[in-house]
Amino acid sequence: MDTSIPPAASLRTAAPNTAPRRRSELASFLRSRRERLDPELMGLPAGTRRRTPGLRREEVAQLAGVGVTWYTWLEQGRQINASVQVLDAVARTLKLDQAETEHLYRLADVAAVPALTGCRRLDPEVQLILDGLRPLPAAVVNGRSDLLAWNKSYALLFPFLVNAPEDKRNSMWQVFTAPKCCHPFVNRQEELGRMVANFRARYGRHVGEPAWDEFVKRLCAASPEFAELWAEHGVADGGVRVKVFRHPALGELSVVVTTLDVAATPGTRMMVYTPNDEHTRERFEVLRQDSLPGGATYECGHSFDAPPLSEMESPLSPCADRPREA
Repeated sequence: MDTSIPPAASLRTAAPNTAPRRRSELASFLRSRRERLDPELMGLPAGTRRRTPGLRREEVAQLAGVGVTWYTWLEQGRQINASVQVLDAVARTLKLDQAETEHLYRLADVAAVPALTGCRRLDPEVQLILDGLRPLPAAVVNGRSDLLAWNKSYALLFPFLVNAPEDKRNSMWQVFTAPKCCHPFVNRQEELGRMVANFRARYGRHVGEPAWDEFVKRLCAASPEFAELWAEHGVADGGVRVKVFRHPALGELSVVVTTLDVAATPGTRMMVYTPNDEHTRERFEVLRQDSLPGGATYECGHSFDAPPLSEMESPLSPCADRPREA
């Protein structure tokens, strides 16, 4: 009897080919979404000879502006390539919501799932949780570090971030483009390297997605420092971290940053800042107020004037229905 241990390579099993199953699931999903639509509500005659409910394949193709043969093959689960733009048109025609649209992209195996924009998918209850954590600063961000929602304490701690134009309301963007003399980190070099390594780990799950690649390209162009750290390919896991901030009106703050996933909105996380020492605990009590002491300056002499909280409302706040300036 041969008792020798076979080579490791012979013990490996090939990964199952899930493509046929995924295409079959895609076909069933498209048919179910097509059949739930009312032709009359779509501006089409109901007719008397419809054998199945909903729209016909050729009607979906016509409304989406795609070829009938192409759409038929897609719904039949054939092996064809589908671009993001074409799938967008199909999703709009089938009246898919955001969760259904993302499901469509994954079943179609496209490399670039469009990124979430704004905070459409955050439940209003998230803001209640953020507000209930005061005076602890807390915010919700997505994987790319776009700021989606925050409480008033967070706005007072980081007014430059929450008041930034929407396309730059991103913690990575702000810390790498802020003037060094007015930078919020005390241990700046260490923290920036850690942030990039954490970002790289999240980026690994989104390689090839245009929104991520475009963001990295823009930030590399805006910050040679980021470009240099990005080129090092450092990777690190997130987790509980102690950070030390320098705030013009509150002084030096030592905080523990705890990150919690928001399960109802995949890819987003809540960041909560708790005091790491008694001085910071006392300073956080100031954040219960709706303003900060005036006349503060940075160490470099630049003035610090936080905008009023009414101009820094979280997008989920009931008071934030008005359009924000870009």
